[in-house]
Amino acid sequence: MVSRSKLVWGIIVAVSVIGVAGFFIFMGTRPSEKRFNEITPTRGTISSAVSTTGAVYPQNRVKIQSSVGGRIEDILVDEGQIVKKGMVLAMLSSTERAALLDAAKLQGKSEQAYWENAYKKTAVIAPMNGQVIVRSIDPGQTVTTSDSLFVLSDRLIVKAYVDETDIGRVKIGQKAMIGLDAYPDIRVTGAVAHIYYESHLQNNVNIYYVDVIPKRIPDVFRSGMSANIRIIVQEKTGALLLPLGAVQQKDGNSVVRQKRSDSEKGGRYKIVQTGLQDGSNIEILDGLSDKSVVLIPDTSFVLPKNKVGSNPFSPQQRRSKP
Repeated sequence: MVSRSKLVWGIIVAVSVIGVAGFFIFMGTRPSEKRFNEITPTRGTISSAVSTTGAVYPQNRVKIQSSVGGRIEDILVDEGQIVKKGMVLAMLSSTERAALLDAAKLQGKSEQAYWENAYKKTAVIAPMNGQVIVRSIDPGQTVTTSDSLFVLSDRLIVKAYVDETDIGRVKIGQKAMIGLDAYPDIRVTGAVAHIYYESHLQNNVNIYYVDVIPKRIPDVFRSGMSANIRIIVQEKTGALLLPLGAVQQKDGNSVVRQKRSDSEKGGRYKIVQTGLQDGSNIEILDGLSDKSVVLIPDTSFVLPKNKVGSNPFSPQQRRSKP
């Protein structure tokens, strides 16, 4: 039976061997000197924006009801159809006319024809130009004066939900980019038309509704669709740009590594003044020119090159016998 002291010494030796092996492996694979890539600033367009979500809604949604109760006789428009103000949407018989015609029908066709000509149908007329977005009736259906027959929309807009922390940056007339969750490949430009004065609590956050008017309405737009909106707060063209990773914060200043000569390794820190930034670039207002050379860390992964024999636990190259 192995004594306890021998077992302890065996464990100590094993741990020592593992530690020595780890040391040599670490020494053989330690990273080389930090490498940098050289870049020069570029000229381009950069913008600051408020990104949020919203939904497609009619700008003016008009519910059409009948002035009299009765029975729907004819429907002259379909859902999605564009109509003009004064256009007849449907014809109905009032309750009295429907009862009278049903009684006359039992007395023969001539009696029915007489009363149909003497007692005219009631027309349902479009009160404005727009599109039929809802048709909630069918021929033969009995309706009352409180029933909605059609819903018209003059045009579809996007209602954006802007957080109260961002609403101060949003102004009427600002450009906006609109996308739909259902059709991510479609992008439509628009403009801010109205900012609501009353806030609404949504997910325990105060938000303000902002109406964005699209410049064009694609056929795929439908009322109620979810949308994502990017409101352009500020935009500059021809700005001097660097990747975000090239600018660092040091002692409260924005700095870059600038290369001034080939003999410099890693460059020297240069204080710069920055402006707008987006998800990938940042604007340089002062401190650099178009011809400046800036160094950014090379983040590409390179396998370490070990010298043969530097790690005693790595496979050794076999030498040929003399």
